Amino acid sequence: MDLAYVCEWEKWPKSTHCPSVPLACAWSCRNLIAFTTDLRNDDQDLTRLIHILDTEHPWDVHSINSGHSEAITCLEWDQSGSRLLSADANGQIKCWSMADHLANSWESSVGSLVEGDPIVALSWLHNGVKLALHVEKSGVSSFGEKFSRVKFSPSLTLFGGKPMEGWIAVTVSGLVTVSLLKPSGQVLTSTESLCRLRSRVALADIAFTGGGNIVVATADGSSACPVQFYKVCVGVVSEKCRVDTEILPSLFMRCTTDPNRKARFPAVTHLKFLARDMSEQVLLCASSQTSSIVECWSLRKEGLPVNNIFQQISPVVGDKQPMILKWRILSATNDLDRVSAVALPKLPISLTNTDLKVASDTQFYPGLGLALAFHDGSVHIVHRLSLQTMAVFYSSVATRAVDEPAIKRPRTTGPAVHFKAMQLSWTSLALVGIDNHGKLSMLRISPSMGHTLDMGLALRHLLFLLEYCMVTGYDWWDILLHVQPAMVQSLVDRLHEEYTRQSATLQQVLSTRILAMKASLCKLSPCTVTRVCDYHAKLFLIAVSSMLKSLLRPHILNTPDKSPGDRLTEICTKITDVDIDKVMINLKTEEFVLDMNTLQALQQLLQWVGDFVLYLLASLPNQGSPLRPGHSFLRDGTSLGMLRELMVVIRIWGLLKPSCLPVYTATSDTQDSMSLLFRLLTKLWICCRDEGPTSEPDEALVDECCLLPSQLLIPNLDWLPVSDGLVSRLQPKQPLRLHFGKAPTLPGSATTLQLDGLIRAPGQPKMDHLRRLHLGAYPTEECKACTRCGCVTMLKSPNKTTAVKQWEQRWIKNCLCGGLWRRMALSCP
Repeated sequence: MDLAYVCEWEKWPKSTHCPSVPLACAWSCRNLIAFTTDLRNDDQDLTRLIHILDTEHPWDVHSINSGHSEAITCLEWDQSGSRLLSADANGQIKCWSMADHLANSWESSVGSLVEGDPIVALSWLHNGVKLALHVEKSGVSSFGEKFSRVKFSPSLTLFGGKPMEGWIAVTVSGLVTVSLLKPSGQVLTSTESLCRLRSRVALADIAFTGGGNIVVATADGSSACPVQFYKVCVGVVSEKCRVDTEILPSLFMRCTTDPNRKARFPAVTHLKFLARDMSEQVLLCASSQTSSIVECWSLRKEGLPVNNIFQQISPVVGDKQPMILKWRILSATNDLDRVSAVALPKLPISLTNTDLKVASDTQFYPGLGLALAFHDGSVHIVHRLSLQTMAVFYSSVATRAVDEPAIKRPRTTGPAVHFKAMQLSWTSLALVGIDNHGKLSMLRISPSMGHTLDMGLALRHLLFLLEYCMVTGYDWWDILLHVQPAMVQSLVDRLHEEYTRQSATLQQVLSTRILAMKASLCKLSPCTVTRVCDYHAKLFLIAVSSMLKSLLRPHILNTPDKSPGDRLTEICTKITDVDIDKVMINLKTEEFVLDMNTLQALQQLLQWVGDFVLYLLASLPNQGSPLRPGHSFLRDGTSLGMLRELMVVIRIWGLLKPSCLPVYTATSDTQDSMSLLFRLLTKLWICCRDEGPTSEPDEALVDECCLLPSQLLIPNLDWLPVSDGLVSRLQPKQPLRLHFGKAPTLPGSATTLQLDGLIRAPGQPKMDHLRRLHLGAYPTEECKACTRCGCVTMLKSPNKTTAVKQWEQRWIKNCLCGGLWRRMALSCP
């Protein structure tokens, strides 16, 4: 483990951020982190704050005045990473969701209340989706074998089997409260006692079974008392929520039954199921003032021994032996320093009780480890079943300010601070900790877990987790933390190789996600950084092509099976004529008829297609230089064929509305620019199309492309700006020191310098990268930017045309690359 960065609060004269007691922290599958602090004013009044930040821009923190009257005890993200639950010590639960789908704008509209009863455990109801990772099959080609869907029932279903959304919470007085979100927006809430004899609940956790039930574990805080387990069933009867509970077998911690340790660890300080969907395994920690002991327990089904007298009366035959559920200890640690926080893995690697042999293997896997933080400032990653130590981190490592030379770094003195709350990322390759000063630390966790791995095995680990993120749709920022520049080319090639082995249907589903993944990988190496532009251009081209084709409508309703878009592709592939008008004659032009206002509204997108074709053809003579953006398109038959189809569509629409055509600056008034570009594009496409043999462009074509700059003004394409994120600056493995609310002046990396020729200089007009509109040097319209690729677009649409709205709705939740949006501050001259 090593430190990636530290982010801390600036000290203000009149108000101070201080860590809340207790401190809550949560990490979503979209790599958003939520944590709590209290803001103290001059009168010593506390404001309960929830902070939400993106791991790529930790300084750009969004602080919410939660409105909670008491300390926030729990934070929980939903499965999509777009909603957050917060609960407090007054029994109030609030559900937060993104306003306008922005990662730095949140609002709360629904919630529930168990007045005066502090919440000690909180969880969203299970939606029935569970994907198992088979680490032992990481070398096979099929994604279906590596990642399999596990049969798992939702906690509650609506009509038709759709899972019902909602949350469940446990209070300090032994109540369980369930709130259900109806599609109408109404909240149904029901509260029941866990058992008839209510008692104090100091610690609790919630897990789910494959049959749709919920298991709650509780402890009163004393190690002399048993840890109780309850089964909770949720239903809807007569439009009302119903909760039923049942007592399950309980357990006493092993340390309390040992006479030598009975009085040494009086308090149970941590109680956690090993996973939300693994109710058979639980982790317990008992502590004294100075030390702790950790135990891992498993629930097993065992045969009940039958007395010989009853055996003679009714012999037990075969499977008829009576069975009971019993808790058995799997492993326990020796005496440790006092544990301050526990973080459990979210990676769903399935382990059975007999998998303890995995713990003795020399090759550990990230998802097998859980994190323990201690009061001495250290963090240990231990195997989640055997509790053997796999990796250790000591917080005494000094961090450097981004603009501070190494010679001026101060030496660390005094006792190290410790983490009060921790969370592992969804691939277990990163760990975030909030310490007792309210400072946030981001740690890398090596895929090898401290063991030396050769490059091939390390690449296989990273590749396996990238494929997992590709299949699930989770964000892969934490994987990028471990990708060194020398790995980028191998990872991109092997990712593409694995992708091409999948079925055609799955390839189509994952086609845009793998492009976004390749783009984010290529940012990390100076040798591949210009290919980032190509991958984003291809994402944009695919989106434009599918949108424009979707506007085509069959002239007669009872048409054959193929849509106009499919027929367009088929005809353009079959007819290799270089004359655009001859290709156009073979199409049913009545299918291309659109409203004039719609055609005019699409002009900016059509202009981009025309400019891109011109740029690619003009760059053909320099195709030997892979450092030029657009290089990969020159040998990509599929993309060239897509551009060729769009040129035909634009030509037809130009007959209906000439003003929608791309505008070219030509040296001759009589020159038909579109015919010229289509002819050259077709010749280039024939050289590398999938159907025919691949060949190099002939000299005549290269010569004609050399003449293009003297015939047409070559456009200066506005490629994506360089993202101001951290991941490409964390490669040297030297920790950065950052401050919340203060954008750092990050040093230019080799990656940034490589792209300098592609960025617009300050003061030049900026672009809306989705609408292809000029925003001006200092935009007056509110804009949003992608948290991953840096793509910028306006918040509100300037156009009310249906076709433009259809285009903008595609990007309302996510960017082209799948990243989340964040609101940008208006820039000043």
